[in-house]
Amino acid sequence: MKNLNPFLLIIAICSLFIQCKTETQKNQTISAENTVKYAKGFSIENYDGFSIVTVKNPWPKATKTYTYILKEKDGIVPDSLSQNPIINVPIQKIVVTSTTHIPSLEMFDEETKLIGFPNLDYISSEKVRTLIDQKKVKELGNNQSLNTEVILDLQPDVIIGYGIDNNNPTLDNLQKSGLKVMLNGDWNEETPLGKAEWIKFFGAIFGKQEKAEELFTKIETDYLKTIEIAKRATSTPTVLAGDMFEDKWYLPRGTSWGSLLLKQANANYLWQETTGTGSLSLSFETVFEKAKNADIWLTSGQFSTLKEMTDANPHYGQFDAFKNKNVYSFTRKRGKTGGVLYYELAPNRPDIVLKDLVKILHPELLVGYEPFFFEKLQ
Repeated sequence: MKNLNPFLLIIAICSLFIQCKTETQKNQTISAENTVKYAKGFSIENYDGFSIVTVKNPWPKATKTYTYILKEKDGIVPDSLSQNPIINVPIQKIVVTSTTHIPSLEMFDEETKLIGFPNLDYISSEKVRTLIDQKKVKELGNNQSLNTEVILDLQPDVIIGYGIDNNNPTLDNLQKSGLKVMLNGDWNEETPLGKAEWIKFFGAIFGKQEKAEELFTKIETDYLKTIEIAKRATSTPTVLAGDMFEDKWYLPRGTSWGSLLLKQANANYLWQETTGTGSLSLSFETVFEKAKNADIWLTSGQFSTLKEMTDANPHYGQFDAFKNKNVYSFTRKRGKTGGVLYYELAPNRPDIVLKDLVKILHPELLVGYEPFFFEKLQ
């Protein structure tokens, strides 16, 4: 021992220290604070060199939780987490499968990383439509039967999918082929701010979590401020929503995203006492009996004019809201291939939707504000 070169001894000690440190990192106790406040369907926990994204409710009544590890360059993932999908971030090439994902790409200035999407015509975003025209975004077919050959050729860093239930063989096959898939359940959130907070999901995969916090805080602040403004209203107009589709009238259930927005805009939504987060399916007679004298009618977006409505169903003209021309729609803002901007952007921007509704219901409270999504039909 006394003949051991001192320099080699130092190297040996340092190597032992580094090895011990590495082992400690690999087996560290996993515990960190979730950075998500409103959304119930996912969480983000940040550690030194990696983050854990847990998706809890990608579709209604889902029983399985999905865990994804977002690994930064030179990050070390503990052995206890290595059985989960590991995705290197920030990602450089992405495929998304819902138009509600598109605004998040734009908000981070990352739309140029989009390389594929199913049903390109549904996209309204002008920036992304330009990329589509330049052939930089590939058509992937239908969401439930994605073109696997094209996706395998594109080799995206991650595919953001969503599920209606626990049955999506296309996504399963892509994973078996070695591609990374993350499920996104933004559509399944019950509150406006919960839906909007999924911007943090995209902030994590782009390595822009601080930017995501900044963007969401601005949305949250404006949204809560508008709620306080709505409380000043001296009246509570009655509201009818939706319209007929294939012999049934579809309108939001009382604990849905749309119903909550109306409540917070200080409206008396006529079906606000019902339960559930999806849509009610009612007969025309049932709706007419309850809503014939409603003050405001918010349609589903099928129609651009009052004439289009009565052409589709002459009985629409019997409602007071129709007679008084207090019918509003979000159908007029469309992309150049027909996609409705509201369906794409509204879940990300409930602050704008709420301002629109307050302006419609209580115009005296937002003097000078012009609704962004909604227009009164003529």
